[in-house]
Amino acid sequence: MRFSDKLKQLRNEKKITQVELAKSIGISDRTIIRYEAGVVEPPLSTLITIADYFNVSADYLLGRTDSRT
Repeated sequence: MRFSDKLKQLRNEKKITQVELAKSIGISDRTIIRYEAGVVEPPLSTLITIADYFNVSADYLLGRTDSRT
């Protein structure tokens, strides 16, 4: 599963909108839309912020493991 799919899945599991996620991690909702569409991938600092927010590992977000922690 790609980063974009995992991000969308995690967001939907938490039942939050793209706008709510963007505000929570300090980026624009347009950026979240682009991440979920697979247009761009986040820089390392944002990837870490997203992993921390969802309490998963960066490796999970990157598809390197199926284990969330």
